[in-house]
Amino acid sequence: MWNQLEELLKAKKMSRYKLSKLTGISQTTLQSYKDGAEPSFKNMIKIADALDVSLDYFRKRDD
Repeated sequence: MWNQLEELLKAKKMSRYKLSKLTGISQTTLQSYKDGAEPSFKNMIKIADALDVSLDYFRKRDD
């Protein structure tokens, strides 16, 4: 999930700080996601809304 999030942030030229401000999710919590923690459904909705994507964007794909 984190790799997809970072790619999307880069494409939208948005920092983690700005994402934190838009979603109300602390930077510490975002860092924990980078470190492997699973975000809550509520936080995933906030992130998807802030980045203007559907939740399906973050679904794991079996390649």
